[in-house]
Amino acid sequence: MLSVNTNAGALIALENLNNTAQQLAKAQNIVSTGLLVGNAKDNGAIWSIAQSERSDVADLDSVKSSLQTGQSIIDVANSAGTTVSNLLTQMSQKALAASDSSLDTASRLALNNDFVALRNQITSTVQNASFNGVNLLNNSLTKITSLANSSGTSVLTTLAQNLTLGGGIITISATTTISTVATAAAAITVVNTSLSNVDTALATLGTSSNALDTHLNFVSSLQDTLTTGIGNLVNADLAKESATLQALQTKQQLGIQALSIANSASSALLGLFR
Repeated sequence: MLSVNTNAGALIALENLNNTAQQLAKAQNIVSTGLLVGNAKDNGAIWSIAQSERSDVADLDSVKSSLQTGQSIIDVANSAGTTVSNLLTQMSQKALAASDSSLDTASRLALNNDFVALRNQITSTVQNASFNGVNLLNNSLTKITSLANSSGTSVLTTLAQNLTLGGGIITISATTTISTVATAAAAITVVNTSLSNVDTALATLGTSSNALDTHLNFVSSLQDTLTTGIGNLVNADLAKESATLQALQTKQQLGIQALSIANSASSALLGLFR
């Protein structure tokens, strides 16, 4: 039945054309963004998982920053500790030389002055071994912690090493001298013991630094893995979507033609009145 009031064919063609337009818009969005799931509307469950993983990846940046800061603090402490070790080696040489009973007064005084200057240099080195206001060597703290995971529930601990004079590692006091044969002989033992203790402390700091470096590499690898996993969830197959886009463009053109044909059907009514 032909009617000027209702054109069923045109309505069907229009509905199909609208559906094609919606599919085409979606395909164009996928191709332009490269995302199969760009928002919760596309796939709520997948989008929620991807957002959660993106949050973890972002949080791991803070973990990496914490680990790198810890490494820098330890590196500064190690550098200062190596300097202290070298100073103690020189002090040992001075003390050994001063223990010679045949030295004249002027030579002994010169050795003692050098010894005292080296001793004071230890204090200066330790007090200036700070990074970002944190010093592992001056007995201002017992440890530092670095973040180990994105939730903040796990940390890596680095123990401080007290390299101040008269502390548990360096047993030389702030008043130790080698002005006499007796004090020089006593200083030899104290300095050598302190040197051994400092080297052990540096080895401990080195182990902590290696632990942070290993974990930093792990966190970087974990970030890469999570990023790849997110991509697997939400990224589109652009080759497939490109083919789909072209097919929908063709379908849209055919739909426009079909609608045009359906709309022209009512004009056949005019022939009945000629």
